[in-house]
Amino acid sequence: MASQQNRRSAIKNIIAGGAAVASAGALSSFVSEKSTMPLKLKGNINHSVCAWCYKISLEELCIAAKEIGITAIDLVGPAGWPTLKKYGLHSSMCWGAEINLTDGFNDKKNHAKLFENYSKMIPMVAAAGYTNLICFSGSRRGMDDETGWSNCVEGLKPLVAIAEKNNVIIAMELLNSRFDHKDYQCDRTPWGVELVKRINSPNFKLLYDIYHMQIDEGDVIRTIQNNHQHFVHYHTGGVPGRAEIDESQELYYPAIMRAILATGYKGYVGQEFIPKREDKIASLKQGVQICDI
Repeated sequence: MASQQNRRSAIKNIIAGGAAVASAGALSSFVSEKSTMPLKLKGNINHSVCAWCYKISLEELCIAAKEIGITAIDLVGPAGWPTLKKYGLHSSMCWGAEINLTDGFNDKKNHAKLFENYSKMIPMVAAAGYTNLICFSGSRRGMDDETGWSNCVEGLKPLVAIAEKNNVIIAMELLNSRFDHKDYQCDRTPWGVELVKRINSPNFKLLYDIYHMQIDEGDVIRTIQNNHQHFVHYHTGGVPGRAEIDESQELYYPAIMRAILATGYKGYVGQEFIPKREDKIASLKQGVQICDI
């Protein structure tokens, strides 16, 4: 999730553009020939990329992903799934049932709408051949932890039962409340893990966003080692600033990827940094290469 940018609006813009076929000329004007030379990936990490970070059509992103060796796109809803299927790409973290990032499962007034949205979306995710569907806690608005956990359990339990029948995993994202999403309740790993334990189902887990958790709690590798069984997906991002994940920022991603791999993780790692360089796809390719341990 980016600071001062509505990811939902960005996704809608990408999906809207995804219906148009990108011409070879249009793509080459955005991506240099050098940046799209295929990588020789090692096959240890399943690579994905978040669609909202790139101000290009979904079709263009799919073409670039295929050329790089990325096999999935994160945060795409049903309108974009045909485009992913056209290019043989997986929807690694589905999106579109949430209300927004501030109105989530921790507030009972949202439960009816969220039940309506998720009870419709879960079977759609399963029918499309996908597994993961994102959700959010919502903002605290003065709410204590116990009330937040209790309300989330009440709202999520009926949906998790539907998810179990459809072999879908509902994943609550951990977001930082220090900078990007002030007042967000599921802002630290212990809070999310406690919720996972209370729901007590293999079909409810956490999306561990490395960028967000570095900001709010740090100690990333130890956290992964101690809590990996509760994580179903990972996102990257450079700290500070959510830019490229190279030597310009404070995290050393090869070591983090080795820690993830050592847990036996078989899911996807999604690049969710916002490229600052002119050749954005070159930055994406570099990020994949850094994480391809």
